[in-house]
Amino acid sequence: MKIVAVTACPTGIAHTYMAAEQLEKSARAAGHQIKVETQGAMGIENELEAKEIAEADVVLLAVDIEVEQRERFEGKRIVEVRVAEAIKNPKAVLERLHA
Repeated sequence: MKIVAVTACPTGIAHTYMAAEQLEKSARAAGHQIKVETQGAMGIENELEAKEIAEADVVLLAVDIEVEQRERFEGKRIVEVRVAEAIKNPKAVLERLHA
């Protein structure tokens, strides 16, 4: 499965990046392709390209704040979870993508 994801928390520091790391590790371990964009204190990092979004099977938003440029994902299947869920149980989050 091809996954594009965005992680973002209110302060945009530790939890944003912890969620990204957990999702990347778990997705790769499960054999999925994933690219995670972080939206934090440094702004948008590792920005998703239009082609990557178009080719993705699903968009995963692990966020506690509103996603910047959310309109990029119009027409795509979106699964949204809280940042803490992505950090604590990334496997369960990824399983939800199959539903």
